[in-house]
Amino acid sequence: MQTPRTEFAQALKAIAMERGLDPEVILETIKQAIVAAYKKDAKERGEEPDSFDYEVILNPTNGEARVLAWDLIEPDENGEVDLTGVEKKDVTPPGFGRIAAQTAKQVIHQKIREAEKGAIMGEYTERVGSLVTGMILRFEGSDVRVDLGKTEGIMPSIERVPNERLNSNQRMSFLLKDIIETLRGKQIILSRAESLFVQKLFEREVPEISGGSVIVNGIAREPGVRTKIAVSSGQSGVDPVGSCVGQRGVRVQSVTNELGGERVDIVMYNDDPAEYIKAALSPAEGLTVTLNKKEATAKVKAPEDQLSLAIGRDGQNARLASKLTNWKIDIEPLEGSAKPKEPKTEEPEEKKKSTDESQETGKKEKAESSTPEPTKDELEGKDKALLSEGPEPKIEQAEKGSGKDVEKSKKKNDENKTEIADGAMTDKI
Repeated sequence: MQTPRTEFAQALKAIAMERGLDPEVILETIKQAIVAAYKKDAKERGEEPDSFDYEVILNPTNGEARVLAWDLIEPDENGEVDLTGVEKKDVTPPGFGRIAAQTAKQVIHQKIREAEKGAIMGEYTERVGSLVTGMILRFEGSDVRVDLGKTEGIMPSIERVPNERLNSNQRMSFLLKDIIETLRGKQIILSRAESLFVQKLFEREVPEISGGSVIVNGIAREPGVRTKIAVSSGQSGVDPVGSCVGQRGVRVQSVTNELGGERVDIVMYNDDPAEYIKAALSPAEGLTVTLNKKEATAKVKAPEDQLSLAIGRDGQNARLASKLTNWKIDIEPLEGSAKPKEPKTEEPEEKKKSTDESQETGKKEKAESSTPEPTKDELEGKDKALLSEGPEPKIEQAEKGSGKDVEKSKKKNDENKTEIADGAMTDKI
């Protein structure tokens, strides 16, 4: 093939090489576009171009185009058309070269766009199932349009985390879930609700996972609320749970921050289903597991103080454990387990002593108040007895005092008696 030297040929070759396109494909597309342009022009002139078949002869050197037409021929039984002996007529209208040139230019630009988009889609097709970073452009109803740099992606409402607040121009990570065909062409589907999204975040934060020394055995998630991830060691001497948590929890905290505060439980995988179920039901402890392998069910008995932890709020912990282990889990209280005792609070000694004194005083007051009140007849009888006995001798009051006072009172009492006796004798005389 002679080396093209015209401007058309040079441009065609340069574009084909730069964009990685096949020149023959571009030429064939230009021919189809020229036929479409000719039919449109013919209809505007009042002709009926649909009753003919067409062929375009395009010179790849100088870009000149001629349009040939012939009567429609019915295909044979094999769907083939025999053009042997068919007379082809040149129907190229005057000045059609300008139309052909414009059409060729449009086709070339269109092919370039398609090629670029195809190359980009090819690049992203290889990245399906991995993380991408993008910026939120706008909201289309409940869907989110995301700028990925070279192209755009969309996060449908079903791939969004419930109640997660998103803002325009916000940069965040997404899982490139899929690339689908739509009426507008290929569309990149993004997700933040997939369980795989959490796993990929851990792979990014934990080099041991990407290096193979830590293996992710399973993951169960309720987006926006809680995730359980089971890990095991792929290399001796490696702590899989500690590797995922990181020093002072920095690794798992990075994942939690990306998830908007979603709780993440990292548990140790175990080949023994019973032990695996126990680990999956953490933070509950002291569990007893009985397996029914035929029905893939597990009956778990939990101490009374661990029952609520094993079940979780609204059954969430048990539900995630069931998803993680692929076992149906029934949880019931352990027979004979005691309920948690309430902590006994010791009072300070002074306060305790004061409390005891108050209680003793209260008892005395209660005892006094419990003494029966005297009746009216008893009161009247006491009054009569007092009147008949007369005033109480002072000596009795003195006896209640000290010894000296008693002695003085006796002397004074004797003197009083003598005076009374003398007075009585005087009265008799």
